[in-house]
Amino acid sequence: MMLNVTYPLIRNLLFCLDAEKTHDLTLSWLNKIQHSAFKGLITQKLVEDPVTLFGIRFPNKLGLAAGLDKNGACIDAFAAMGFGHIEVGTVTPRPQPGNPKPRLFRLPQANGIINRFGFNNLGVDQLIANVKQSQYTGVLGINIGKNFDTPVEKAVDDYLICLEKVYPYASYITVNISSPNTANLRQLQFGEALSQLLSAIRTKQDSLAQQFGRRIPVLIKIAPDLSKVEIESLAKTFVDHQVDGIIATNTTFSRAGVEHLKYADEQGGLSGRPVFEQSTQVLAQLVKFIDGAFPVIGVGGIDSVATAQQKIQAGASLVQIYSGFIYQGPGLIPQIAKGLAK
Repeated sequence: MMLNVTYPLIRNLLFCLDAEKTHDLTLSWLNKIQHSAFKGLITQKLVEDPVTLFGIRFPNKLGLAAGLDKNGACIDAFAAMGFGHIEVGTVTPRPQPGNPKPRLFRLPQANGIINRFGFNNLGVDQLIANVKQSQYTGVLGINIGKNFDTPVEKAVDDYLICLEKVYPYASYITVNISSPNTANLRQLQFGEALSQLLSAIRTKQDSLAQQFGRRIPVLIKIAPDLSKVEIESLAKTFVDHQVDGIIATNTTFSRAGVEHLKYADEQGGLSGRPVFEQSTQVLAQLVKFIDGAFPVIGVGGIDSVATAQQKIQAGASLVQIYSGFIYQGPGLIPQIAKGLAK
């Protein structure tokens, strides 16, 4: 693919621009070319290394993490690059602008990114319209959240609205209770709040499965900022409520190892290489505590074949990338997919 040869040059040019402007420009370009004669610029052969999880056949072990294509506007473009699955969102019941700008910061010396977007998206109905327009027939995850102005006590209502709306269009659904950029959201990871949310989701999932004649798996995305005691408690709750799977992990509040860098003191979630160790440790502990009860998808700091393999060795069944993809470009996709196939 021609783009892989030129990507370092393109990235250097794009990195001269404001981070969010670059993000928007890139998505706009991908949206325009995905159904045009120029799609060949981004097309790569899909690596076949099938694995079946949650009753779904994934063509290979590498997926695109949520957050990059929040509104599902570039599904066919990312599919052309050879991802084994694509996760879009996070989407909320109503459109919302997210947090004030600037809210996206690159830490190139550390291959890291800090964002405090705050679930900026065009709302669940627009996401569904985009999914309907896409030609993609592969594995599509849809990541759901709550609106910023919905009190945390009523968060369950928002998740149920989104769950019901996206159910017919998703291969699996991810419940995001771990973004650090929506006030009080991470409270939903603990105690009675978590049990109530999981019970309500399970009840709705059972009724939708009957209605549509097929069961769509529901996964929960957790934070990396958890103690061993908290992970053990979470694992017990997840097993008790028979969740279908977990995505470990989201971005981190921690600034360990990057404190000295420009933008390190910006608020928001840190992703990319700096989160790798912490994220992988949480993944390994969770896998140990759940003892094979359900599969786990590993995400956080993967930017090479070696780091992807470490996630698999820590117990992940699949992996996802986001920041590594920004820094390394589309060539990283077949590299990792082939590396994991070996």
